Amino acid sequence: MLHKWRDLAFLHFSVEPEVIQSTLPSGLTVDTFEGKAWVGLVPFLMTGIRHHKLPCIPGTHTFPETNVRTYVHQDGEKPGVWFFSLDAANSLAVWGARKFYGLPYHRAEMQITKDKKILYRSVRRLQEASHRIEIQVGSPLPDPQPGSLEFFLVERYLLYSHHQGKISTGQVHHVPYPLHSASLLDVSESMIKANGLPERPWEHICFSPGVDVEVFGIQPT
Repeated sequence: MLHKWRDLAFLHFSVEPEVIQSTLPSGLTVDTFEGKAWVGLVPFLMTGIRHHKLPCIPGTHTFPETNVRTYVHQDGEKPGVWFFSLDAANSLAVWGARKFYGLPYHRAEMQITKDKKILYRSVRRLQEASHRIEIQVGSPLPDPQPGSLEFFLVERYLLYSHHQGKISTGQVHHVPYPLHSASLLDVSESMIKANGLPERPWEHICFSPGVDVEVFGIQPT
């Protein structure tokens, strides 16, 4: 599949590794940066979604999405993303991702408003989980370098899922994220609590205008 991910806000806070490890399926180990695990809340716009041999299907190729995530590996190898939840404003995408990828998608009413600021809003349909996030985008940042916190948080090209009783992985390809500084102007959310995670102050905020992405099918590990 081909995707375009646009207007991504990356909000992160750190937490004790053992807290995250207790939520993971057997076979995955929490990835840490300087001894800390990290939880991310990432709202963005999905657009241009299509099979690489087919045109976009009207009504299915553009919608907001938000994920709640952490970072994992397998025995020190294959660093990737573990999603606690993904909310999307498209019923077909939710159904397909649950069925074929084993990802915990939820249908939500969502909106992204861009002016001098960017406002992300979401309300999950069948569960009390929502967010309202307003950011101010700042100046471009240098390209994240290996060993930096920014690189650890955003440069991930493997996703993990628990699909049909097994740990599976899916590969994505894209150029490195162009990043900007960002200020968090306002946030109210219940996404973290809905996933049974501790609520902590947001420690790291950044923004990316986006990347074009190739998404491959999942494979058992």
